[in-house]
Amino acid sequence: MCRGQYAKAIDRAVFPGMQGGPLAHVIAAKAACLRIAASEEFRRLQRRIVVNAAALAETLADGGLRLVSGGTDNHLALVDLRDSGLNGLECQELLESVNITANRNVVPFDTTNVSVAGGLRVGSPAVSTRGFTELEMRQTGRLIVRAMAARAKPAVLAEIRQEVLDLLEDFPLYEFL
Repeated sequence: MCRGQYAKAIDRAVFPGMQGGPLAHVIAAKAACLRIAASEEFRRLQRRIVVNAAALAETLADGGLRLVSGGTDNHLALVDLRDSGLNGLECQELLESVNITANRNVVPFDTTNVSVAGGLRVGSPAVSTRGFTELEMRQTGRLIVRAMAARAKPAVLAEIRQEVLDLLEDFPLYEFL
């Protein structure tokens, strides 16, 4: 799986460091992952993930949310919620109620308990894999901002939940199902 000059170093790094035994199924899984990662399709997906995360982050910032580091250049963004009236756990649960997945996360200089957290982590890999583009990421960002603003309005949250479901219907998790 590599050039001969690297074989000995890789063998020493793999066993016993990363792998406790020559488990054939684990070796096969790693080989399959490496084969996928070497494909042009995988590289296109990785580029789309980064572009999509940037579009989501920009939309959240345009909606008045403060982003740690001002934006993103990777697959996720971290929103500082400390001035929003919501903590990370409340925001995570609110978004779950409208079928948007996000995770509470501590932010720099956060004084809240880690199980509550003062921030929210949002990312793009899962929906990019489903086929989302910048357009859908911006729509998702607007839905997040609307849900946060409507947190005490069940009727509006129900509308947002339906919009999320409608959006996801256009991008099925498994196209053959």
